[in-house]
Amino acid sequence: MSSERNNGPVVARRHVLLVGLPGVGKTTVGRLTAKELNADFVDLDTLIEREQGISVREIFASRGESAFRTLEREAAGRVMSGAPKVWAPGGGWAAQPGAIEEAGQRCLIVYLRADPADAARRVGSGRTRPLFAGVDPRERMRELLAAREEFYLRAEAAVDTNGLAAKDVAAQVVQLARSKAGW
Repeated sequence: MSSERNNGPVVARRHVLLVGLPGVGKTTVGRLTAKELNADFVDLDTLIEREQGISVREIFASRGESAFRTLEREAAGRVMSGAPKVWAPGGGWAAQPGAIEEAGQRCLIVYLRADPADAARRVGSGRTRPLFAGVDPRERMRELLAAREEFYLRAEAAVDTNGLAAKDVAAQVVQLARSKAGW
């Protein structure tokens, strides 16, 4: 149900959800976007680490990826059930069964797109990222994109990040939030 206000329909405010490969800047862009929108920002990995008392890397090592994905799904559900905010899960969240479809009902999903080489450069050695331990970051990024891009492309909007400063990417996300998500 929408009503007219000055120049168009009133849009109910929705969460702004940033998805994309590791290293595309979801956390940095999310923080900048939230600041501009005067909203809360939630980094899902940080939330899980705080709740579990150990790092994502340690969760992967001691409990496995499946256990981490369960924690991630539960945390995402809690975030989405609260007041609208800007939030960013890890790069693999979007590829989990039903994740994008569930979030699409309550969120403006924005795919932060980057070439695998650019994302790999930003990740660096990947020492703190479990999926990059002991592998070539560029090759791993290409593999991740091949496996996940079909899910990322289900986002309502996309912003190319290649060669852009985080503040410029955030400005585009803010514009999308204001035009499509009621901010």
